[in-house]
Amino acid sequence: MRRIKLTIAYDGTEYKGWQVQPGLPTVQGFLEAAFLDIEKAPVHVAGSGRTDAGVHALAQVAAVSIRNPIPTRNLKKALNRLLPFDIRVNAVEEAHEQFHPRFDAVSKTYEYRLHRGEVCSPFARRYLHHHPYPMDDSMFIEAASQLVGEFDFSCFSASDDRDAEKRSKVRRIFDSEAILTGERLIYRVTGSGFLKHMVRNIVGTLLEAGKGNVDREQLRWLLTAPPNIKAGPTAPASGLFLTEVHYGSNDPATIGTRSKPTVDA
Repeated sequence: MRRIKLTIAYDGTEYKGWQVQPGLPTVQGFLEAAFLDIEKAPVHVAGSGRTDAGVHALAQVAAVSIRNPIPTRNLKKALNRLLPFDIRVNAVEEAHEQFHPRFDAVSKTYEYRLHRGEVCSPFARRYLHHHPYPMDDSMFIEAASQLVGEFDFSCFSASDDRDAEKRSKVRRIFDSEAILTGERLIYRVTGSGFLKHMVRNIVGTLLEAGKGNVDREQLRWLLTAPPNIKAGPTAPASGLFLTEVHYGSNDPATIGTRSKPTVDA
């Protein structure tokens, strides 16, 4: 049995997220259908996390175990021939038999793209949030920098089917910054893990900060507030991209044993 690591890019606009859902188009569902055609048997494609409906990925990481001896180069070609054109496999690599794209990850990076100009190109509208309304961009940028550290992000999460498991919602943010380039305001965040809608709720809160509705003290309070308090509003999915999954020393080709799970979503 071979363990295969996949690096995948997709336009999430037409999909109900990563995770398989009966009767609905999902990225995982199309990948498993493609592998069924290749392997001639059902397989499970594990992802580094679950992106929501409408969210995009530049480098989602997944893994699958197969018996087919097809070389990785030919496997990549076969997958891209079988998949829809808005899902592309950019890399196929042999991995250690115990490699898991979620459990072996040490951090992930997301990027949220906002267009601040009055007019948004129709060719870009699927890949950003058009927000031409009055706002102090410098206040958005300053608020973004306050999120670095370890906090309970309960206030920034949406309800999830995992909530019944009472898992911790404490996450460590290693880097959080916003950059204004022309009419584009780009927010980038790297963390140990992310909760459902967490990045989109952070962006919604940063927009409120830019409007003067949330100050430094209020933002800090949200990071310590009771779980029934909700930040927001939730920014649209169209502006969000998973840009990188980081493995560090947990390289999938060299790890000998399963590392301690660090990334939850």
